[in-house]
Amino acid sequence: MTFSHSFVVVAYGSSKHLEDCLSSLSAQTTISPIVISTSTPFTGIDKIAERFGARLHIHGPNRGIGPDWNAALDATDTDLVTLAHQDDCYLPEFTTATVETFSLQPEASFTFCDNGEIHKDGRLRSPAWNNRIKQWLIAAASYPSGQINSPLRRRILLGFGNPIICTSVTLNRRQCRDFHFQECFYTNMDWLAWLQLSKTHPIMHINKRLVTRRIHEDSATSKCIVDGTRLAEDRLVFGRIWPRPVATLISLLYRLSYFGYNS
Repeated sequence: MTFSHSFVVVAYGSSKHLEDCLSSLSAQTTISPIVISTSTPFTGIDKIAERFGARLHIHGPNRGIGPDWNAALDATDTDLVTLAHQDDCYLPEFTTATVETFSLQPEASFTFCDNGEIHKDGRLRSPAWNNRIKQWLIAAASYPSGQINSPLRRRILLGFGNPIICTSVTLNRRQCRDFHFQECFYTNMDWLAWLQLSKTHPIMHINKRLVTRRIHEDSATSKCIVDGTRLAEDRLVFGRIWPRPVATLISLLYRLSYFGYNS
């Protein structure tokens, strides 16, 4: 089965890493159209888009991350959509591996892959202890075929936190044409989305490190940890998955993963 694919870069303000992201997308071994979607354009973004052969999609007004992600989803009509973060980079084989996975499992609602982390010192580091736990959960849920297709596997993968990096996800719009992120959340829209989409269709883990994500104090995740939004939303999601006493305990344990996030 043949799938069309596109990258939509969700851009916010002026990021010094945007061009690195676009360069990685234009260097894919399988070329896909690139769209830059933003509600906060800056002077010169049109020239940057032109340089990398990307289409610029400006929408507004700026109403937060959820509306930005939904506007990005609606900015393309391809079968497969990867919402790329402006600070992150993609290895050249990302598109090829993703499209091949959907060809083997066309019923999947989305795929996701492994990632590396670039910290504030600019170096690619080995996963911290909390990320190693996430890797174990992913491995347990997806062994041996990479497919998560049962309530038990889904609970192992998503019941103890969100181990899926949103920029590594490619959505299958054939299976979820009307899907949109819940805009009332600021940091856990993706976790809720994975729970929703995995209820009706299998999801696929690509056991390759194909994304490098940048960890820094100005990221939305870092800000949500500092202002308490992340903790509040984690409690709400755990409360939807587990009975209240269990949800409270897991939420407290999960909070430990915040420490050292930016180090």
